[in-house]
Amino acid sequence: MRVVIAMVKHETNRFSPVPTPLARFGVDGPLYGADALAGYRGTATPIGAFIDLAESAGAEIVTPIAAEAWPSGPVAEDAYRHLCDTVAEAVSQGCDAILLDLHGAMVTESIDDGEGALLDMLRGLAPDTPIAVALDFHANLTGRMVAHADVIVGYKTYPHIDMYETGRQAGRIGLAAAKGAVRPTMAWGNRPMLPHVIRQGSDDQPMADLLQMARDQEAAGVLAASIFPGFPYSDIADAGLSAVVVTDKDTALAEARCGALLNAAWVRREEFVYHGEPAAEAVARAARMDEGPIMLLDHCDNCGSGGTQDVMTVIREVLDQGLENTVIFAVHDPEAVESLVAAGVGAEVTINLGGKYAMPALGLEGEPLEVSGTVTGVSNGDFTVQGPMYTGVQVAMGRTAVLDTGKAEIVVIERHHEPWDTGCLTSLGIDPAAKRFILLKSRVHWRAGFRPLIKAEVECAGVGVTTSDYALLPFKHVRRPIFPLDPETGAEHENLPDS
Repeated sequence: MRVVIAMVKHETNRFSPVPTPLARFGVDGPLYGADALAGYRGTATPIGAFIDLAESAGAEIVTPIAAEAWPSGPVAEDAYRHLCDTVAEAVSQGCDAILLDLHGAMVTESIDDGEGALLDMLRGLAPDTPIAVALDFHANLTGRMVAHADVIVGYKTYPHIDMYETGRQAGRIGLAAAKGAVRPTMAWGNRPMLPHVIRQGSDDQPMADLLQMARDQEAAGVLAASIFPGFPYSDIADAGLSAVVVTDKDTALAEARCGALLNAAWVRREEFVYHGEPAAEAVARAARMDEGPIMLLDHCDNCGSGGTQDVMTVIREVLDQGLENTVIFAVHDPEAVESLVAAGVGAEVTINLGGKYAMPALGLEGEPLEVSGTVTGVSNGDFTVQGPMYTGVQVAMGRTAVLDTGKAEIVVIERHHEPWDTGCLTSLGIDPAAKRFILLKSRVHWRAGFRPLIKAEVECAGVGVTTSDYALLPFKHVRRPIFPLDPETGAEHENLPDS
């Protein structure tokens, strides 16, 4: 058996000013062939699970490309074509199964549905070959994706600590289909609703109940059941909540179970609406708390959703209010890193930090913050994830510096990185458990590594292209009406039958 295994992943934020060239897909661009195989073998990722399954089956494994980029603006057209063509070349040589680790919210400079177009291309090359796909929790599922895949399975956790399990589930069904042991049948659908990302945590309601419902469906006999709260910032027609159910040649059952998931989500749509607290009020409330560490979340500038990671609004508030024994991760500012590294450990410096990106979608210019302090650390920014999300994956933050203002240690990095693993601090010699305040530019992923350490969490609604204030975002492509952009949406979706 010859199996093509590939990873092509990007979560596109159409409002982000951060460009997405091919070089962004990895430390030095994508991994190819043997390097892709070696880079992801033994990792807690879907592609890692695919590799394990194929090796266990004694299959010939072809890994044409492994490419994942931090969320940012639309993917450059030449980069997208290269990614797709590399996978297509491998498939065109013939194979018995295709296992794909995709995101589900990729937008290019000319295509709204990057994954759907890729699957369409591959289906044309291999019309009878089973295609199994593992999708991210935040996928915006489309009819084109479903039409050209045989199996689609999504993560059931946010933070995404079940990536390996998702890949294993999708891969097992795909390989069983290749052997003729099952005949996968899928039903999918969506509802006109844009759940706020910060309300999508899998430990929170209503998501916890909906995910348990999907698990219960699987326990009752369907091959896979997935519900995706979606990624609103892609701003495509199909952005928002969707579901897909896979059965063994039972269309009616798939449709009924998919409808049940969608209806259960729709009736709880109000619970997905987020109401933020202004940064000044949130920071002041945190300052009154006694026991730490206290987690402060600068969630409107989260690079894990396409944020620039250099907006200084919440950081300025923390410094102005004088919070002590604080660590801040992180400001993405290659120019500042260059200055801090050049100054050297022990140097007293004053720099203009952050604010390098303008945000045209929000009508904002970058606003650097003048910060003075001592350079207390310089690192190459490399570490291996030990926590439950992306376990075993090598992280490269680029050159990294720590600037200590006397009250706050500010980590400054060359490459975007969302802090889901404590290694982003411990690799720099910083013990987050010893801090009173931890300020992270994150929404939910921080919980994977940091939640066991903290005593309280405070969400600080600052500024940025990952804002949860939809009124600030110039949506142009998402279908309308849609909730909550159009609060009266949806009488036609009330009390629908499950099938």
